[in-house]
Amino acid sequence: MEQFLIKAKKAARAIANLKPSFKTAVLSEFAKAIRDFAPSIIEANELDLKQAEENNLNYPLKERLTLNEKRVEDMAKAVEEIAALRDPIGRILDGWVVPNGLKIEKVAVPIGVVGIIYESRPNVTSDTAALCFKSGNICVLKGGKEAERSNKAIVAALQKTLQKFNLPIEAVSLLPDSSRQGVAQFIKMDKYVDVIVPRGGESLIKFVTENSSIPVIKHDKGVCHTYIDSEADLIKAVNIAVNAKCSKPSACNALETLLIHKDIAQRVLPELYLAFTKTNTELRGCENTAKIIKVKHAAQDDYGREYLDNILSIKIVNGLEEAIEHITKYGSLHSEAIITENYTKAEKFMQDIDAACVYLNASSRFTDGGEFGFGAEVGISTNRLHARGPMGINELTTYKYKVYGEGQIRS
Repeated sequence: MEQFLIKAKKAARAIANLKPSFKTAVLSEFAKAIRDFAPSIIEANELDLKQAEENNLNYPLKERLTLNEKRVEDMAKAVEEIAALRDPIGRILDGWVVPNGLKIEKVAVPIGVVGIIYESRPNVTSDTAALCFKSGNICVLKGGKEAERSNKAIVAALQKTLQKFNLPIEAVSLLPDSSRQGVAQFIKMDKYVDVIVPRGGESLIKFVTENSSIPVIKHDKGVCHTYIDSEADLIKAVNIAVNAKCSKPSACNALETLLIHKDIAQRVLPELYLAFTKTNTELRGCENTAKIIKVKHAAQDDYGREYLDNILSIKIVNGLEEAIEHITKYGSLHSEAIITENYTKAEKFMQDIDAACVYLNASSRFTDGGEFGFGAEVGISTNRLHARGPMGINELTTYKYKVYGEGQIRS
């Protein structure tokens, strides 16, 4: 592994110095290669799905794992969107002249070697490869065993493109040892790897965070809430809640707990019940909710739980302050929303809630690199440093200071 990472580190300098137009051309070929290799990618994915069935993989993971013609085409389009973005390297973030005449520029540069550890979703392979390449970084990918064949097929397509342009294949590569022991070794290689981005379940995030000697930008579980205020537009509220839960229940930005102001519970809960019945959503509610609609009893551990399934917990609260307190206690710093027509309440919610993304009168399902205009994302960071929320190409940069002098010396 050390020899592999030495090559990756060496390749970092070459990739960091590529011209924007050249990177765009390579990325366009990445997209073409994904389309050209689509039959072999789908064939590999079918083998992964067959094994997933044999191993009784749960539905959310199988849904994330599945590729078809449309999803492969979406992968290619995402790469093209990334290619079209403004190059993030060399941006002058700030600049000034100090009294002694030194000219100082703060300039965006690549991070270097980025390790990405993820589960199930093969599209992460192409998304993160493209984002890292566009931002001048090397990416070392460690996907889950359940998607091993799919990931190899995608990386093979991308590496053929790199060879076509006489670029080191280490620019986009899979970790050579994908075992748990291999990952444990990998996350200690701080001499060669500059940052680790883990994407996956709680156990994966915990293992990486507790054992890595490399800086970690983590994506904790997505326990997302929506609070329907007493001054909410109830038509908006129902539409938003259903979309946030049901458009893709397995997504990390899906609604998991719905909070409802007591003053409008009698009016909105029957409407929500009808809407969620049509989508076969299992509802679990507090004692007061159960007095209004038919729901399963919500146990204490339902709050703070990431279902990743078509299950929703509901709680009636006394007001905005209780909603904020509940989210502060059970939220995961991911995405939180309020539905209200009261501007003062909205601003208080959005100011007081500590999360990467806070929403007013909109679905939390928009927490996504593509929806934010980033083309895709490496992950959705619930860290405070160095990135937060969807991580696009700009979040894959750091900076350095260029200092221009004319012979100045310090007295």
